Amino acid sequence: MRDIVRIGCGAGFWGDSPEGPRQLVRSGGIDYLVLDYLAEITMSILARMKAKTPTLGYATDFVSLVMKPLAREIAEKRIRVVTNAGGVNPEACRDALLAAFAEVGVDLKVAVVTGDDLSDRAEQFRAAGVTEMFSGAPFPAKTASINAYLGAFGVAAALDAGADVVVTGRCVDSAVVLGPLIHEFGWTPSDYDRLAAGSLAGHILECGAQATGGITTDWREVADDWADMGFPFADCRPDGSFEVGKPDATGGRITPQTIAEQVVYEVGDPAAYLLPDVTCDWSGVRLESVGPDRVRVSGARGLPPTQSYKVSATYADGWRCTATMMIVGRDAAARAEKVGAAILARSERLIGAAGLGAFAETSIEILGSETSYGVAPAASPAREVILKVGVRHASRDALQIFAREIYPAATAMAQSLTGFAGGRPEPQPVVRLFSFLIDKRDVTVSVKSGDAVIEVATAPGAERFLPAIAPGAVATPPSQDEPTITVPLVALATARSGDKGDIANIGVMARHPDFVAPIARALTAEAVRGWFAHHVRGPVERFDWPGLDGFNFLLHRALGGGGIASLRYDPQGKAMAQVLMDMPVPVPAAWLEPGGRLDGVAAMENDR
Repeated sequence: MRDIVRIGCGAGFWGDSPEGPRQLVRSGGIDYLVLDYLAEITMSILARMKAKTPTLGYATDFVSLVMKPLAREIAEKRIRVVTNAGGVNPEACRDALLAAFAEVGVDLKVAVVTGDDLSDRAEQFRAAGVTEMFSGAPFPAKTASINAYLGAFGVAAALDAGADVVVTGRCVDSAVVLGPLIHEFGWTPSDYDRLAAGSLAGHILECGAQATGGITTDWREVADDWADMGFPFADCRPDGSFEVGKPDATGGRITPQTIAEQVVYEVGDPAAYLLPDVTCDWSGVRLESVGPDRVRVSGARGLPPTQSYKVSATYADGWRCTATMMIVGRDAAARAEKVGAAILARSERLIGAAGLGAFAETSIEILGSETSYGVAPAASPAREVILKVGVRHASRDALQIFAREIYPAATAMAQSLTGFAGGRPEPQPVVRLFSFLIDKRDVTVSVKSGDAVIEVATAPGAERFLPAIAPGAVATPPSQDEPTITVPLVALATARSGDKGDIANIGVMARHPDFVAPIARALTAEAVRGWFAHHVRGPVERFDWPGLDGFNFLLHRALGGGGIASLRYDPQGKAMAQVLMDMPVPVPAAWLEPGGRLDGVAAMENDR
């Protein structure tokens, strides 16, 4: 058993820069290279690819831009690779890898983890009356893909079998890191604290440069490094402890703040983050700077996992089409709103005359007029905006009519309307997400390594979930009587937002422990829902996060359907944390006086 295993993540999504893997292989000193390519949107794209070409359906960039160019160095340095690039066709990915290795004259053993693909059981699920776990909707009449989120023990079994490269289909993102740790340190299914810690390491690494200062709130501190961002690695120990770093002489920054922003990304209840292998309690996680670009992470706890896998199915639900154009001059936002309404009215009249019926959904956003903040176009002083008009319809022909009616606006509507150089917009299929649970006993996980097939035992899980901490452990402090003044939340906190289907999450971390109380008073679930009233159609939940001096908010039905089912310009809630940063928070007036805790905030606001 090694004392330390270094795992580096070279990709956070399909389309990430191949500079990440090259950097880590050549100067990261890593034992494992992991790459995370999958998201709900990606799975639907891969399913469409496979439907057209049976030998596709995997992240082709992994083979052509990562493994083929780096195979010789990976083999020479004895680096092992784990990835979910297999998508909906991991065996085709394996075959493409082996062909690439043969072409460059490298012998690397590839194993595939299978069992996540449940697409052949659609009729069984439909007959059983399976419903969507969030909306209660019935099972779709036709699905494009059905995949269970597998855990890390299949990855570990593949490494145990001697694989140099492990390719999976759908697994939880953190499993590509946890699997090597299980293999290296011999962790068992009941080592819950270690599994929770290893999962946290995976969660921090899984989005690549997001952990090294990418998309951080305090962007000025890292902006000059954006052209050469470092990719993260974790030095992991058998007891579950680990430190996060990045290769020397690379851009970015690793601090407790940047790591905290990644810890909160796309998490629900921090005391009950459900994964296939463990229920994680990250509510007490602590982050400590232990050197330049080096952060020690501790405090993760684990409980038994549930008896279920989460399953994500995708299905087609008509077509969507989006057009954008620029409008410049006085009253630009108000004119843009009128143009959008006219285009919709005109095209809807024409599709009605063609006997195709009304649009199922329409969307107008005036980008540049603070649409994300819910500001009415008529109230916007902007003199340059982008009009986005989006529509959804069951018929592709109807959207072709809409697309044809975009350009006539250039001569029939607002002066200064321009920006059509990209050509006529094309209708795109709407793919929706359908999530449900399945008993782990009904899913067989296997490893295919050469001619061998190894079945992977799955821990049964707990009959019911036991919360790691009592709810309401951190109460909202009472209001104070001293004079107050409001400051924007950004003066008191950093934040990061993400998505899970149609649910947005926003993690908020106080810059100082003294700031937790005023944030807690101002950012109630009701207040946050009010701030996003123009987007949120469901409830808002707030979870205390004492280890990070913060809070996590879940905004239900906040993304217009989420993913590629949404007509929003921000269907994944990437901008929502920044919108929340302007929410006013009352603080003691003395804090803004010379020498006070927030001395200089007024100057900061004047510099905006």
